[in-house]
Amino acid sequence: MTTPSSPLQTTGADLIDTLVGLDPASALYATRHARHKVVNATQASQNLFFSSDADSLPRHERLLIALYASLLSRSQAMATYYRQELVESDAAATVCDAIEADTVDWLPASRIRAMLVFTRTLITRPVEGDQTALTALREAGMSTPDIVTLAQLVAYLSYQIRVVAGLSAMKALESA
Repeated sequence: MTTPSSPLQTTGADLIDTLVGLDPASALYATRHARHKVVNATQASQNLFFSSDADSLPRHERLLIALYASLLSRSQAMATYYRQELVESDAAATVCDAIEADTVDWLPASRIRAMLVFTRTLITRPVEGDQTALTALREAGMSTPDIVTLAQLVAYLSYQIRVVAGLSAMKALESA
């Protein structure tokens, strides 16, 4: 049992700590983990969004969205991680190639194309994630719960990418 002053434990390694390369003996690690509830909630969200047991959106689709969001945000560490995760998934090579080249508009009209276009909209022009963008997802055959999950996933990825970028910048300053 934990006390209010003891950190909660996450299951498995913390992805952000791993990607940034935070050493548990470093001041930056201590700073990040001073808010253990945030660290644990972030990792729990990662586990939830990318679980193979998730009810909504197949895992390979969620990984494709994550790769695209990472590339659009120019987060090399995140893109490398999600690209590796995709190697072990059912993702079509054609879709992966289109994501890498940022040519998703050239994919045949499909659910995954609509999701990728929506991801690009939310990452690069969030104000345009309006009724028109949602209608395009419905027309591609997505249910309301899947659309909500997609929007939540993109929001989480935006947060995750910014945390990795911020901590990486702080680590670089710490090392200088």
